Amino acid sequence: MLASKQTNTRAGVIWLGILLAGVVALPWYRQNSLLEGPVSSALAEGLGGRVWLLPGVIIALVLATLALVRPNWRREPVSLVLVISGMAFLLVQGFSIGLRGPAFDAVGLLIPAAMDGQPGLGWGGFVTGIALLILLSELLAARGFCRGERFASGAVVVITALLALFVFFPIVTLGSSAFISPDGTLGLSQFADRVSAPELWRLNCLRGDGRCGVVINTVILGTLAATLSTLLGLALAMLVARTDFRFKRALRAISILPIITPPFVVGVAIIVLFGRTGILTQLGADVFDVRASRWVYGLPGILMAQVLAFAPITFLVLLGTLEAINPTLEEASKTLGARPMATFRTVTWPLLKPGLAAAFLLAFIESLADFGNPLVLGGGYEVLSTKIFFAVVGARYDLGNAATLAIILLSLTLIAFWLQVRWLGNKSYVTVTGKSDAGLAAPVPPMIKFAAIAVIVPWVAFTLGVYVIVVGGGFVHDIGRLDLTPTFAHLRTAFSFEIGAEGLRLYGSAWDSMITTLQVSAIAAPLTTAIGILTAWLVSRQDFAGKKAFEFGTMLSFAIPGTVVGVSYVAAFNVPPVDITGTMVILIICFMFRNMPVGMRAGMAALSQIDRSMEEASQTMGAGGFATLRNVVLPLIRPAIFTALVYSFVTAMTAVSAVIFLVSARHNMATAYIMGRVENGEYALAIAYSAVLMVVMITCVALIQFLVGRSQLGRRKQLQGSAIAAAAE
Repeated sequence: MLASKQTNTRAGVIWLGILLAGVVALPWYRQNSLLEGPVSSALAEGLGGRVWLLPGVIIALVLATLALVRPNWRREPVSLVLVISGMAFLLVQGFSIGLRGPAFDAVGLLIPAAMDGQPGLGWGGFVTGIALLILLSELLAARGFCRGERFASGAVVVITALLALFVFFPIVTLGSSAFISPDGTLGLSQFADRVSAPELWRLNCLRGDGRCGVVINTVILGTLAATLSTLLGLALAMLVARTDFRFKRALRAISILPIITPPFVVGVAIIVLFGRTGILTQLGADVFDVRASRWVYGLPGILMAQVLAFAPITFLVLLGTLEAINPTLEEASKTLGARPMATFRTVTWPLLKPGLAAAFLLAFIESLADFGNPLVLGGGYEVLSTKIFFAVVGARYDLGNAATLAIILLSLTLIAFWLQVRWLGNKSYVTVTGKSDAGLAAPVPPMIKFAAIAVIVPWVAFTLGVYVIVVGGGFVHDIGRLDLTPTFAHLRTAFSFEIGAEGLRLYGSAWDSMITTLQVSAIAAPLTTAIGILTAWLVSRQDFAGKKAFEFGTMLSFAIPGTVVGVSYVAAFNVPPVDITGTMVILIICFMFRNMPVGMRAGMAALSQIDRSMEEASQTMGAGGFATLRNVVLPLIRPAIFTALVYSFVTAMTAVSAVIFLVSARHNMATAYIMGRVENGEYALAIAYSAVLMVVMITCVALIQFLVGRSQLGRRKQLQGSAIAAAAE
């Protein structure tokens, strides 16, 4: 007990020292043109004229002094008041004074020096914020929060603060941007004009006498793509899980391909096949005398590309649902005399409703957020994602219009969530209980099996044709014009290098984007996994006030379309106090909080299968929360860690809808580079880069599997050894 108190005291002193370093030693601001000389600390800046920084310095000094004179300072009410005051000061001074001056006239009247403005926070500001958060968690743990577990308390406080900053704050900022006019005043009438614009809500296409509005186009595309993707995914899941189909492994392998493919590369392959001068178009013209047209540009082409990309995702969701159904229910139906079709209709199909709803919702959201395929294949068919993009990066920068469109897009997502809940209702779909379920899963009726084969075989043939283009199109002279002369010219253009007296020199135009993509993905993937698994552990194993709200906040980022995330980050982080737009940091953060719910759900699923007794044994023997998590929990949930790492890495390598707004000339991503080549008509170069990117991803996934390894489950002695090791630390 004495050692534990000494450890707590030492940790508190360390964080107080870090807090002092943040305000008196580290540079408070980022280097900016507003700063004439070198960046200095908050203390130096405050004494030099920015007097609004001095209260924060005083708070830090008083808190450190209190800790020196009062050994039990953690339980003192004044300590909590000082820490909360320090955090409030940090927020108020950062948001009340911007780059061009104070946000409120009263601040300028009270502090004339504030009229000169201030740049964004630097290392000093961020270190001070982190130190205050940890100190807050220490004080809360001393008062019984998370049952006094310091590590759990710190994790809850820090993750909550990160969610507030990088999930809620951007969305709130984006929402407020929609109501602000270009001159900075409140513009409710402008917002009403934007929302009610006829170009958004026209219904002409439904009457057959013109084009529909952008919102109507988006809803039509999303509904069709989600419906067809869900049906294809269901047919594929039926064949794999409930039939004796001979090529199950091949189907699984083919279904994974679109997941590791940059989104708009499928669109490029479709153009090569079905475009006006495409391979199949020319074949049809020569053999069947069919006149070439531009039918692929518009709703048919986008829909084709999206279904090809989203069907594998719905397949994985529905496969898990099918495998989770207790087979004894279907056996009971057959025992009572029901025919296979009746059993499927009355037992299996109703139990598939949660999986069908989840698959449809996921495909619908992905369709709304999809940016690459509508950009490549859209033609005159406008959707919200491309409309938002051109509002932000076009010749006329109009953040207010982009924010309004993003709010509409987010509203469509929330409506889809609400409809899903209404469709499922309050019925229970639990089939797996503590009772034995050793029965065999019932095969699907022959009629459904043959229907699934009839649907899947053409889809597989089409998928293989697309990937022949994706793999081979970059290694011929010009596949778009059917010049199939083998060449490595496109590969040399992208990835040429030279090894000479000066060492390795990279000349290819794609190296910068490839290196940046690998760096961002390699940093973001483990961070995303760490925060996701840690959040899963907190939700599954800890009890604390506000747990339900905490869990909801962690899932919110996954429900927001990527296009909305990208625009909201531009709105929130392009100005002080957190001006990180154009840096690699904003790309990493975007991926972290966009993908963390996947790692969280994977971790929660794994933890639900592990008895708490070993963790309790570890804690009973004196191990803290961190030691128990590292030595007992993590070795047992390696499959979840592998899933989170792979998903985070692959998504970071191939994402486009969010990062397209965040890349810069210095920090470009592979998907942005490929999109630029597609816009310039350099299809072969884009395809060559995509093929290399897929090979790199497959190699990295294999490396991740080697590093993570396999879980060691089922040996009680190994679990006891882990608990003892945790307690020994």
